[in-house]
Amino acid sequence: MTPDVRKSPPGFGRLWTAQTVSSLGDGVSHAALPLLALTLTRDPMALAVVTAAGTLPWLLFGVLGGALVDRWDRRRTMWVMDAARAVLLAIPAAAAALDGLSIPLLAAVAFLLGLGGLFFDTAYLPDLLGRDPALLERANSRLRGAQTAMSGFAGPPAGSALLALGRAVPLLADAVSFALSALLVRSLPAMPRPIPEVRESLLRQARAGASYVFRDRLLLGLALRPAVGNIAFVAVETVLALFAHDRLGIDTYGFGLLLTAEATGGLLGAGIASHLGRRLGTGTALTCTAAIEGLAVLGLAAASNPYVAGLTLAVCGAGMGATMVLGPSLRQTIVPAHLMGRVTSTSRMLAMCAAPTGAFLGGWLATAYDIRTPLYAAAVLLLAMTAVTASMTDNRRVEAALRAATPAGGPEHTASKDPAQKSAPDVL
Repeated sequence: MTPDVRKSPPGFGRLWTAQTVSSLGDGVSHAALPLLALTLTRDPMALAVVTAAGTLPWLLFGVLGGALVDRWDRRRTMWVMDAARAVLLAIPAAAAALDGLSIPLLAAVAFLLGLGGLFFDTAYLPDLLGRDPALLERANSRLRGAQTAMSGFAGPPAGSALLALGRAVPLLADAVSFALSALLVRSLPAMPRPIPEVRESLLRQARAGASYVFRDRLLLGLALRPAVGNIAFVAVETVLALFAHDRLGIDTYGFGLLLTAEATGGLLGAGIASHLGRRLGTGTALTCTAAIEGLAVLGLAAASNPYVAGLTLAVCGAGMGATMVLGPSLRQTIVPAHLMGRVTSTSRMLAMCAAPTGAFLGGWLATAYDIRTPLYAAAVLLLAMTAVTASMTDNRRVEAALRAATPAGGPEHTASKDPAQKSAPDVL
């Protein structure tokens, strides 16, 4: 087989740079926000409120947001949301500088940041790459690699270091990253909108997008993996800073390094995702990475020192990195362009709405039992999810969906394909 020499369009470089810059700011906040919250309280349930607030917009507006995205210009939506989030972060930065920071304020900011993220996470990438499966997988690998490297590898230690300079500093750094990302996205080429559908109410269009996901077992399986995974991972994330400090003896800077270990694994996983997909088949590869995540979290729960904890987080990150390349690439290939916003938002809504459950589950288990209990519970959930969804995303279903979505006309034909013409969808 000859290697694929097709090149991404020039605009992809700017999109990749925007993602890289924004992810660096996210990594700074990812380490700084839990530590900022810890300076205000040590109540696990209060920490859970901050964690859950960022996911609530998906619960309240997820599917409707996707329907709006399918009506709006996607590039404009993305840069406006980034610009708005840059301005928003100035509020907690000013409060931190004036010693007015509080848990309710952090929760409110997390909610609004999550609302901006809901509209930002749209389907511009498939449009930019002409919905070519090979280019999408390669592009997602690069984007995921950059996101992992910046948000997990470089960002957390930087966040911990910037926090030492002042509580407002990491928040301002994230604001700058959003502003730069907005400028880069605004410079991207405009893409033609999908052919408009018969005019329907926003609610009917949103329902059509959700129905498309729930009627197709492959898409549903792809959506359930991150949904159940988020319950598990957010339960772990909610108590990880406290677990690292109280049980592993890790200080503020060491916590940033612990998150870096996870990111290092994620970078490796994103890099080898395409190889795993070719070697095992996308379906089998997704099942294997899910099992690896569950076993790694089980190892983290049993860890007695920072080195073992770092190793298990690196293994877990590798599984997550590969999953986040293979799953979205597959979905972006097989979903029609005019439904992409709604299908993406429905899948993300399931994942993000599961996160508050994970946050409160982690806080409750840590309060009622032991700080390790949320980690053991998360491992059980991940392994159970692997067993349940294995047959929904197996190689046979993946290959059938790709054949249906990529007829003789080529990958670009998918953009105009009507969902009613999809061959033999699997219904529940």
